This record gives sequence, C-alpha cells and structure tokens, in this order.
Amino acid sequence: MRPEHPPKTLRHTTAKGLATRNRIVATAADLMLTRGIAGTTPDDIGAAATVGRSQMYHYFTDKRALVRDVIRQQTEAIIGHQGPDYDDLTTWEAWERWRDHMVSDAEAGGCVGGCPLGSLGTELAERDVDARDLVAAGFARWELGFRNGIAGMRERGLLGPDADPATLATAVMVALQGGLLLAQVQRDVRPLAIGLDAAIAAIRRYAAAPEVS
Repeated sequence: MRPEHPPKTLRHTTAKGLATRNRIVATAADLMLTRGIAGTTPDDIGAAATVGRSQMYHYFTDKRALVRDVIRQQTEAIIGHQGPDYDDLTTWEAWERWRDHMVSDAEAGGCVGGCPLGSLGTELAERDVDARDLVAAGFARWELGFRNGIAGMRERGLLGPDADPATLATAVMVALQGGLLLAQVQRDVRPLAIGLDAAIAAIRRYAAAPEVS
C-alpha cells in the first residue's frame, strides 16, 4: 500500500462494512502467519479476501495500519483460545486443565504455526517500534491471566507469601513461548508439555504447607 496515502475515516459502522474489514484483517493474519509480514503483499491479501485495491485503501491507510489490526486480532484470538480455566487459574486442578488444553490444542494443529503473536513480534521487533509495543502489550495482557491466577492462589493460602505472581507468571510465559517454538520446529508437542510442566512445578515450589491441627 502507499504510506503517503492520507488517513481516511473507516467505514465500518454498517454490518457489511464491518464484515468486510474483519475479513481483510483475518485474511491478512492467516497469510502473515504462513508467509511472514514481508512476504505478504497488499495484492495477496486483496485477492485472498476478494476485495479490490480501493476497498483496501478505504479501510487501511497503509500496510502498517493493517499490521496493527492483525496484532490486535491475533491477541484477541489467542486470549479467546486459552480454554475455560484461563480466567480463574486459582487451583492446581485449573492449572493442569489449562496445561492439558494448550498441549492438546497444539497437537490437534500438528504443531504448525507456533504462536502467532510471537511470530509477529519476532519479525517486527527491530523494524517497527510502535508495532513491537503493541505486541508487547498483547503479551502483557496474556500474562496477566497467569499473574491473576497466582495472586489468587496466594490470597487463598494455596501459595506462600514469598510467591511472586509477576515473576512466576513471566516464567509461565517463557515456558509457553519456548515450548511452542520448539514444538513448531520439531513438529512434536513434547517440548511444550515439558515446558509447561516445569513452569507449574516452579509454582508448586511455593505451595503453602498444610496446617497441622
């Protein structure tokens, strides 16, 4: 697209306009996941989404604007696919179910694609500061679910007071991202399973001792 093109008011107040815009973003997300951002052209996106160049310019002033919407879309999709326990990781059983959900989800997909948000971040980190910050915000939002769960467990007395929710949540995210990357490269879900097991084990090290009556 043409970066010099002046901003326009997005026509997405109608159901049809919103559907068209969402289709463009979803199509761009799919193509960028498999081809990378640099390897995906506006013409590729337009052809796959069955929209003309003028429609693309109408909804997005340039490719960078579209990439930002792709980041937002991928963040929402990831959060929405964390499973029913993600919003309340306040028991050991919930953590195990979440772990099983993530592993089975990766296995069902053949370990293809890795983490969409991670892939975007890797490609954008040194090229687009604003987009990188948007990816970082997406990771922070994702990690917040882990932090809230760990904090909730500490409040309930399942974890000792020395358990740091922020540090342990970051450990979970590191294990998750590393596991997804290795699973993608090796086409084997075991690295993800091992990483998540290690992260949950790290949290368990702070389990409060049972009270003795």
